[in-house]
Amino acid sequence: MQERKKKHPIESVELRFLGPIVNMSKAIDSLKSLGFIDKSDSVPWRETYPEFSERELIGKALAGVRYREGLTQIKLSEMAGIPQRHISEMETGKRPIGKEMAKRLGKVLNISYKVFL
Repeated sequence: MQERKKKHPIESVELRFLGPIVNMSKAIDSLKSLGFIDKSDSVPWRETYPEFSERELIGKALAGVRYREGLTQIKLSEMAGIPQRHISEMETGKRPIGKEMAKRLGKVLNISYKVFL
């Protein structure tokens, strides 16, 4: 018997189904009993703040994750090896976050780098 070498990287999954509307409530109830959450009323976070540009939203996400991890801009800059002013500019939307920078920040902040793209 083979031993699993890697843990599956996803701990949760989003499901989408098509089917008869008359069975929708039964399906939702069945899934809830298995631990699933009905997110049909949720709004994507990027649509929640239409007054912000894409770059500003990503900057807010960076600031929020940094706050969640209990890091100052100075500490994050030391850990990621980038100037503190660059972090400030990214958080205010004045500097874009490229793929390599997103990967570096994601690793330091324990989050998928894709959040910053």
